[in-house]
Amino acid sequence: MSVIAVYSMKGGVGKSCSAVNLAWNSAVGSSRRTLLWDLDPQAAASFILKGDQMQKDRARAMVAGTVKPGKLIKGTEIENLDLLAADVSLRGLDRLFFQINKKRHLGKLFEALNKDYDRIILDCPPGLTETSEQILRNADIVVVPVIPSPLSERALTDVQMFLDSGGKKHAPLLPVYTMVDRRRSIHKLGLVRNPKWPVIPMSSAIEHMTQLQQPVGSFAPRSTAAQAYARIWRGIEKQLAKS
Repeated sequence: MSVIAVYSMKGGVGKSCSAVNLAWNSAVGSSRRTLLWDLDPQAAASFILKGDQMQKDRARAMVAGTVKPGKLIKGTEIENLDLLAADVSLRGLDRLFFQINKKRHLGKLFEALNKDYDRIILDCPPGLTETSEQILRNADIVVVPVIPSPLSERALTDVQMFLDSGGKKHAPLLPVYTMVDRRRSIHKLGLVRNPKWPVIPMSSAIEHMTQLQQPVGSFAPRSTAAQAYARIWRGIEKQLAKS
């Protein structure tokens, strides 16, 4: 079982949409038993997969260990894809991690799900917090959506510096340019700076995800966005195979 975190210090960069589409490619494209674990209290990924929780304030309790994961994990309309939905209680997750003072706490939760899933996709909360540090230290790959602009790229540099400063091994970062509009000069300059980074184009298909509550591969499999996410997922699978 491998853990792929989708993380960004900044909000509004297509993080949740990326998590949903990568999870879809894992479940459908690779036929992997896949869990999308939504750790963002805004619960955007949970909404897209029609998994808004009726019983609130249980997501944090599951992390704390007072509710079993099996009580909250639900199947989705997509074969091989389950969802562990978020709720507003996750706003207190940093406080919980500080109180229990266990750097490997999330890692042990991942290990407990090992027998049930081949891939866990994490939709992480934005910001550099105790929660994100636990995720970054325990994931196998960290996908970082980045808008092609100096400010967004600077946030990625800050994350890399933070991880390197700890002096410990951490998951490799996979930056991905998102919401790319090649007509904009600032975006074109970003693509020149980092020509090897994967690119997710600005796309009406991605905008329709929240309206239709489906991944783009489900309703627009031939769209440029769907094909881009498929390429990124194939690259992730290759990297996991090498490691």
